[in-house]
Amino acid sequence: MGRAFEFRKARKMKRWSAMSKAFTRIGKDIVMAVKEGGPDPDSNARLRAVIQNAKSVNMPKDNVERAIKRASDKSLGDFKEVLFEGYAPHGIAILVETATDNNTRTVANVRSYFNKCNGSLGTSGSVEFMFDHTCNFRISAEGIDPEELELELIDFGAEEVFVDDDGILIYAPFESFGALQKELESRGIEILSSGFERIPQVTKELENEEHVAEVEKLLEKLEEDDDVQNVYHSMKE
Repeated sequence: MGRAFEFRKARKMKRWSAMSKAFTRIGKDIVMAVKEGGPDPDSNARLRAVIQNAKSVNMPKDNVERAIKRASDKSLGDFKEVLFEGYAPHGIAILVETATDNNTRTVANVRSYFNKCNGSLGTSGSVEFMFDHTCNFRISAEGIDPEELELELIDFGAEEVFVDDDGILIYAPFESFGALQKELESRGIEILSSGFERIPQVTKELENEEHVAEVEKLLEKLEEDDDVQNVYHSMKE
């Protein structure tokens, strides 16, 4: 198996935020999708993908519909996606994806977490190049040969296809999202969920549990912030 498989396995073993945090993230994704392409999922591929993700975490349909309606209100401010880069203690690279309606607040908060946990916030481009920006799709494994599917989807950007407890996972470069989504839909294959991830090109194993705990302290503070959508790091898990 490749790096995407190992990366996903490590993340699944880790503690992640509560379901309410997932709902908050999806709510912001809905707002950004509607502002970008309108409230009709049939003509808005990004919104269609977010609705699929909402279903995958059992977000109530009423919540989704309310979020779409709220996002359609022109008086509602938009969320801006901002990427932060830096280092945790012991040379661990950190990428923080945020969606914020108040950049001043978000910058201050993220900087304070790095400072309090002996990390350092870097400049744009200082860490991002150490991670591969990927997209992924999860589909049902029923009636599908993953090896055959991988061969058929290579022309649309697929780089890694594998089976786990969640179904068949398809990984590709970030830029291939639209082409893969269109091809899967044209084949009548139901997309259970989709998303984007940043996979570290190289991971670093820390010397002891104390060092690991120092890094995890920063990761937890970042993940608890309402403006933070995702946190990625280069620590070997």
